Amino acid sequence: MSKKKKKKSGGSFIAVNKKARRYYEVLDTLEAGMSLLGTEVKSMRAGQVAFTDSYISYKDGEAWIVGLHIAPYENAGHSQHEPERERRLLLHRREIEMWMTKVEQRGLTVVPLKLYFKNSRIKLEIGLCRGKKLHDQRETIKQRDAARDVARQMLDR
Repeated sequence: MSKKKKKKSGGSFIAVNKKARRYYEVLDTLEAGMSLLGTEVKSMRAGQVAFTDSYISYKDGEAWIVGLHIAPYENAGHSQHEPERERRLLLHRREIEMWMTKVEQRGLTVVPLKLYFKNSRIKLEIGLCRGKKLHDQRETIKQRDAARDVARQMLDR
C-alpha cells in the first residue's frame, strides 16, 4: 500500500509572484483565503491576474490585499468588478495580530507569493519579507550561477 503525499501549497497554480523572491528575503509564509466576487473567480480561473506592486496592509484588525490586479471578466455583462479593489484576506485573528506586530516592530513587509486552487477554493500564499539590498540580489545571482555550473559539471561526468 502506498501513502499519498500531501502537497505543501495545494493544487494547481493560478499565478506566482516571481519578483517577490528576487526583491525580498522571505522569512515566513502563511496560507490565506480571499473574499472574492463571482466575476473575480471566473477571471482568475482564466489566469488573468497580475501581482504588480501588490502588498498586504492591516486596517481595523483585518488584513487586506492592495494592488492585486484581476482583469474584468469579459462575459460578465453589466455587473463587472473593479480590477484593483482592495480584497479582504481570511485569516485567524491571532495570525493577523502576530504578523501585524512583526511588521510594525521590525520594519518587515507582507507580500503575496502565490495564488492557487485548494479543494476548489482560491488560496493566497503570503510571505513575511525583508527587502533585499542590491548587493544581496547580486549575491543570490552568484550563488545560483555557481550551483548551475556545479550541476553541469556533474552531468558531464
